[in-house]
Amino acid sequence: MLTFSKAVLCAVLLGSFATAAPAPAGSDSASVSSASASSAIIASSAVHRGSPSTTSSAPQASSTVPYASDDPNGVLWNESSTDDPEAIRGTFGANIIGPQNKALALQNPDLLAPPTTDSGSVQNAKWPFALSHNRLQTGGWARQQNVDVMPIAKSMAGVNMRLEAGAIRELHWHKTAEWSYVTKGSVQVTAINSDGQNYIGTARGRSLVLPPGIPHSLQATDDDPDGTEFLLVFNDGTFSEDSTFLLTEWLAHVPKEVLAKNFQTDISAFDHIPAEQLYIFPSAPPPSDGSNGVSSPQGTVPHPFIFKLSEVNATTLESGSVKVVDSTTFPVATAIAVAEVTVEPGAMRELHWHPTQDEWSYFLEGDGRVTLFASQGNARTFNYNAGDVGFVPASFGHYVENTGNTTLRFLEIFATDRYQDISLNQWLALTPPDLVKAHLQLDDATIASLSKTKLTVVGPAHSS
Repeated sequence: MLTFSKAVLCAVLLGSFATAAPAPAGSDSASVSSASASSAIIASSAVHRGSPSTTSSAPQASSTVPYASDDPNGVLWNESSTDDPEAIRGTFGANIIGPQNKALALQNPDLLAPPTTDSGSVQNAKWPFALSHNRLQTGGWARQQNVDVMPIAKSMAGVNMRLEAGAIRELHWHKTAEWSYVTKGSVQVTAINSDGQNYIGTARGRSLVLPPGIPHSLQATDDDPDGTEFLLVFNDGTFSEDSTFLLTEWLAHVPKEVLAKNFQTDISAFDHIPAEQLYIFPSAPPPSDGSNGVSSPQGTVPHPFIFKLSEVNATTLESGSVKVVDSTTFPVATAIAVAEVTVEPGAMRELHWHPTQDEWSYFLEGDGRVTLFASQGNARTFNYNAGDVGFVPASFGHYVENTGNTTLRFLEIFATDRYQDISLNQWLALTPPDLVKAHLQLDDATIASLSKTKLTVVGPAHSS
């Protein structure tokens, strides 16, 4: 029995050595791709043999996998295309012979005919506010995005709100932090903190508003005759605009005897309080100078709840710009950090990731596309237009490419006090060149051109 066991063990070992041994040059088992890869490596070595570089000692990568495909993967059409969109990319797919929503297909070319680099499965990471149910009120409206419509966005939710001049989003408060970006017009904000210190201010243009978990109101001014429209973002994906704590709704559910005792007045004072919530309702516009403010014996809040992003100088980049607002510049922004990014036609927000925080994106103007890399071979590309919400889970590698003919402008929003990102280009530039070459087989010139500082936005690819 022992002799038989030894024989089996020897057979197994010999089989393992045979499997691990490289195939002879003439063997049928040597793949075409492996042969091509070996030839390319040899050719590359020959080119640099006479001029040693800092990477000349790098070990050559194993040719056990084929090189990445050179298949073209550009955007195949856009909203203005006149041809019918088809589920065809190169030699893959087939035309559509059944009904299709052409307008929707034109907006999402990389879903109907995805790049060949897409693989596996990634949850949907796009939600247009145009698909959200709208809550219409006298004086305005509101529509929202949360996990009910985009399950991947577990950490943040958004609301798009419109108020006619003078209209009020009634006095209320939230469990979550709230951040606002005014896209048109201006809005007056009132609030108090737990120390009884109050605040009144007006957010104009692209200003930020952040009443973090305290009672507040929003009222459209008449600076713009149309009133105002703005974005609200909350650091909880399950947030619902329909479940906020409203002043009128609370008092409607408290016995009037209790109200009289609380406010030390006659019960008749509450004869005309609303029987249900007002939510959004019309009113006279507030004075533009804030003279309607009330003086508090406790004083005003130590830090304002409005940050005028429109007055911040953008960092100008090669083919775009960026503005970052977090607790380092806006002290009350302890729960939400924001970057406003512009990308010119043909350029892109560079390949990067955010190490610990999810990114909630909002596209303000232009056309773009984003590929999410989710590890384990999973990648999915999405197209975005103005009014769309995007989402990138923490650590997912991604880029934002301008695929249109006008400036792409969008917001990157994070549920954190500090903005952070890691640039792929910078990471490789600050990694030993031998190590980079061993992984990617880049030539010395390409490695030398890597940027040791973040580029954030890069222009079109350089022609060879």
